[in-house]
Amino acid sequence: MSCKINPLSSPFPCKLFTKKPKLRRRNTILFSFSSSENQQKTISATTRIGTPIPEAYTVGFKTEKGCKLAISRYPDFEYDAEGGMGTGVGAKVTENSPANNDLPVSFDIESLYIPPLTSSTTKFLGLPLPPFLKIDIVPEALHGSINQESGKVDLEFKAKFLFSAGSLYKAPPLLVKTVLTSEETKGTMKSGRGKRLDKDGNCRLVGVATVDPIDDLFMNSFLGLPTECLAELKAVISISSSS
Repeated sequence: MSCKINPLSSPFPCKLFTKKPKLRRRNTILFSFSSSENQQKTISATTRIGTPIPEAYTVGFKTEKGCKLAISRYPDFEYDAEGGMGTGVGAKVTENSPANNDLPVSFDIESLYIPPLTSSTTKFLGLPLPPFLKIDIVPEALHGSINQESGKVDLEFKAKFLFSAGSLYKAPPLLVKTVLTSEETKGTMKSGRGKRLDKDGNCRLVGVATVDPIDDLFMNSFLGLPTECLAELKAVISISSSS
């Protein structure tokens, strides 16, 4: 009787045993197998999905009438900068800092134009500049941040000022570097107060800069270099989403 039971019970456990390893092996192949290339692709895809995509903006910049420039001990120059313009871009990621409304912006120098100081754009002591005098402004950098909620603007500005008197005299470039701000700015000699962006994009930006001596004895003496200069620009800044 024991001989009959043993042959019948032996095949049955064997069938269960052979199926279970196959199931385990199949599960192992399905969930654990991957090549190094597939792993790299998976990691890369996960990184792309997890990284916040910045929101892009187009920023326009225009200068208006009623501007002012001052240098050294001389009275202010009345400056009509109407016609100045530039375009830039901004990008902001709100996922990481939702409470921060600062928009980092950078303007394309190739598109940035600021009118020169000439007899048609500038007055000194109520009189136009002499026709032969000209001061070209060559921008080299304009970038910073704009707070869309408060209207605060801070833009780092760098430019060369080129003085000339017809074809008779051309001075080496004066390098001016300052922060054009909608807030208050103060130097040792000069100071100014700006005005924040309103709902129409109007603002007044001011900046004080130190002007270092150049390789020109006449200009150094005439302007009293080193000295300070003050720029006050009335501008219109427009911001629109690029998406």
